[in-house]
This record gives sequence, C-alpha cells and structure tokens, in this order.
Amino acid sequence: MIRITDLRLPLEYPADSLSTAVAERLGITIAELLDFNVFKRGYDARKRDAIVLVYTIDVTVQDETALLATFSADPHIKIAPDTTYRFVAHLQEAPDLRPVIVGFGPCGLMAGLVLAQMGFRPIILERGKKVRERTKDTWGLWRKNQLNPESNVQFGEGGAGTFSDGKLYSQIKDPKHYGRKVLTEFVKAGAPEEILYVSKPHIGTFRLVKMVENMRAQIEALGGEIRFQQQVTDVLIEDGHLRGVMLATGEQIRTDHVILALGHSARDTFQMLHERGVFMEQKPFSLGFRIEHPQTLIDQARFGKHAGNELLGAADYKLVHHAKNGRDVYSFCMCPGGQVVAAASEPGRVVTNGMSQYSRAERNANAGIVVGITPKDYPGNPLAGIEFQRQWESRAYELGGGNYEAPGQLVGDFIKGIASTQLGSVEPSYQPGVHLTDLATSLPKYAIEAIREALPAFERQIKGFSMYDAVLTGVETRTSSPLRMTRGEDLQSLNVKGLFPAGEGAGYAGGILSAGVDGIRVAEALATQLTEANHDRNHPHKLAQR
Repeated sequence: MIRITDLRLPLEYPADSLSTAVAERLGITIAELLDFNVFKRGYDARKRDAIVLVYTIDVTVQDETALLATFSADPHIKIAPDTTYRFVAHLQEAPDLRPVIVGFGPCGLMAGLVLAQMGFRPIILERGKKVRERTKDTWGLWRKNQLNPESNVQFGEGGAGTFSDGKLYSQIKDPKHYGRKVLTEFVKAGAPEEILYVSKPHIGTFRLVKMVENMRAQIEALGGEIRFQQQVTDVLIEDGHLRGVMLATGEQIRTDHVILALGHSARDTFQMLHERGVFMEQKPFSLGFRIEHPQTLIDQARFGKHAGNELLGAADYKLVHHAKNGRDVYSFCMCPGGQVVAAASEPGRVVTNGMSQYSRAERNANAGIVVGITPKDYPGNPLAGIEFQRQWESRAYELGGGNYEAPGQLVGDFIKGIASTQLGSVEPSYQPGVHLTDLATSLPKYAIEAIREALPAFERQIKGFSMYDAVLTGVETRTSSPLRMTRGEDLQSLNVKGLFPAGEGAGYAGGILSAGVDGIRVAEALATQLTEANHDRNHPHKLAQR
C-alpha cells in the first residue's frame, strides 16, 4: 500500500471527486486506482480566505513497485507504514497473582483492556463510582454547590477526560502507532469513526460516557475485574519489591505487579507513596485562568468567510507569548463551543477546567490562559507543587464567596487592574456560578503580570481576543501533574520493582490519547516482565544458566 501525504485541495473540492484528485496526483488512470482510504484529513487556515484541506491517503494500485520507482524522490509518496497492533504476549491461563491497576481513567482503561486481551485478567481498582453515578455527583456540585470528594470531575470511571472536550490528539512521538490502537478501540466501543481520520478528533462528554461503559464490559468479558469505590490506602513493599496493596476497606490484595494510573489529582495517594519511599520528584506545570469569548468571534477571526463550514466545525486556537518577566503564557486545552466546569476534588477549594460536547454548539469558546512555572517557584520536597496548587485553589474559593462559585473578572477590567462589578455581552458558563471581583490576588504576582501583558499581545493574532467583555474565571491549576514518579527503561519505579507508574499522575502523559498510549506501553512492559518470570519458574534450568 502507498501513502500520499500533504495532498492539498480547496475547501470546496467535492468529496465524491477525491478519487480523481488521487489519480491525478499519482499520474495514473482511475482504472489503475484499485482502492484508497483517507488516513488523515486536516486543514490549513493560515490564509483564512483561502483555506485548503490537507489529506493523507493510503492507496492500492495495480503496479506499486513501478509507481514507487517513479516517485522515488518525492517525500510525499512512500510505502504506507504498518499500523497493525500486535500483542507482546498471550496467556492461556492467568497468573496466580493477577496484575492490579489502580485508576480507571484513559491510562488505566487502555492498560486494563490490553492486559485483558492478552489473557492476564487484571484487577482494576477505582476509588470513584461508575460513570453514570459519577455524573450525578458531578452535577451535584455544578447545580447544588455540593462537592463529593470521592466522585467528581477528577475521580470515577473514565477519569478527568470524561468531563472534557474529549480531545484525541497529541504531539507525542509514537513510532509503534499505539495511538492508532487507542482510537481503533474507541471506535469499536462506540466513538464516531471519523476520529480515525480527522486531524483533531474529539468525542465530547456524552459520547465518552457510553464508550467507557462499553470498554468496561469488554474487559469484564475477557476475565478482567473492575471494582469501584475501592481506594488504595497503602502499598506493601518487601526488600524493594511490591507485594500487594491495601484498600480503605481493610482488604489486602496480594500481587507482584501494579500499574499506578492515578491521574493528576490523587493527592492523598501521592502522599502515601511518598511516605512509603517510592521515588518521585518535582516537575514543572502551569496555572492561570479560563477565558471565554463568543464562539462566533473565534470562528470569524480564524475562518473569515468560511466560518460555519461543516468540515471546519467550531474554530480553535493555539497561542503563546513570551512575557518580559521571563514567563511563558499560552493557551491550554481550548474547548470550542463548550463550557467552563467546576473541577474541584477537595473541600474548600475552587478549580476550573474546560469541557465540550461532540457538537461543540454552545455559545462560548473557552481555553486556559496559563503561565509556566517550575520547582524554583515552589521549593521543597516532591509534594511541594501540590501544596502550591492548594494555596491558589483555596484563595479562589475565598474570592468566589466560599460556596464553590468561581472568582471572575472582565478582561478589560483585568488589564486595567480594577474590580469587575457587572457582566457585559459574554455570559460565563461556569456552574454553580461566577462571583465578579478583582483577580489580582488570585495567582502569584508574576503570573498576573505575564497574563496582563499576554492578552493584548494575543489580540494581534486573534482580533477581539482582548475584548473588554470577555470573561476570565479562576483558577486553572491542574494542567498537569506537579510531580513525576520516575521510572526506568523497564517502565518500573526506580526503587520499587513491580510498580509501574503511568499516565498523567505519574508525569508521563497529558490528555486522553497520550494517557491511553502510556497505558499500552506500561501494560506491555508488565506483560513482558511477568511472562519472562513465569517462563523462568517453569524452566528452572534456563534460569540457572543465566
């Protein structure tokens, strides 16, 4: 099969004529084009009045060898890579001590699915509830100002990604095409097939709920076991080897292999692991606000006369500014046609995040406008970043009125440095509500200075970005994990064998797709290690020869 990359066609090019464009690009007749499929479709909107679609297409032709020879010097016509996923092991019988996965977000979900498909019958422990029960609890905060610390945007089946835009793209290096495996499994579970080929795929919350349920059912059908409302409160370590986990119920599960897919908000678990001596270190993260504009403003600024085009959908953006004080300010987790959501997981604290449905049809666009920070800003032990987050989340709770409303300010007032007293044309979407105030004390001074400088600078890239009535809502602190549970080349903890830190909480992913990919990588590492150990026990003479 041959792959064509960077095939550029006008936005108005009829989809049913794509075969003609492919044949023309290859210099062959339609009859010689046996088959083709779109591997990826994106767009180039740098010239908004001349937007083009950009295709990657896999093609089957009559004489592949001759065609490749003809285009040997063309970097955009090559043999298509093999993206088929192949399991590293397959057991006929599960091991006596089954592997355990802690956390059932995207990382734990994919790790559990792959292990189950290989016959390992994993036990998955999730401190939160099943996704539909969890949804009710989450709405309890959004509609009734009632936080359930164990069932919210951060904790429960599907992880934090369930209440997000459902973005399924990443900039990670993926030479083994694990991302394709993630997307393929999502489609099997009910995600729209287009996520396999659009350049910036997303699902949205409502579709994620059903998809997660279907994947849970598949894991169970393959012999896996998922236990909800089961928090791990201790790990059993003997001579540097993991020997089991302890649950809040008092139950002890014996195992030699645990994948820690905790997510970035399991602060009490991080504390326990630190006390048990599991190696971890500080890492940089970012904090800032959510900003909201009318989605129509962003569409017009990005697409011009093509705003509203069905193939383009709701416009997004990606912005970066290097401030005079040395800080980088950038947009994060942009959610077209979405809403700002309450994402707190601890009492007395306010955290924001962004979410969209599949349609991306809500009136506002929102994104994080965040400032990069490093361990120099929060010196101390590996948990110092968590305390730094808590400090500003608690301050946001105070500024919001102490009832889980979020502090907010008009962009124009923020730039001027005066408190906001009434909304303008942009109605904030955060529930349970926004309390207008002055955000000047809601973040460190250097962050406020950098964001004040960045907003007018972003105006030069997107007309209307610093509009007076746009709304800032505070605070966004959970951009990524503030620590890393460092692992070696075998993907195990540096000082606890059998412990496999994974995903966002361990500092090895950022988003649904990269977390899912890391789940596969760690599942394979665990399977390989466990298979080799079983082989050595069954063939002791080979072990003696080593």
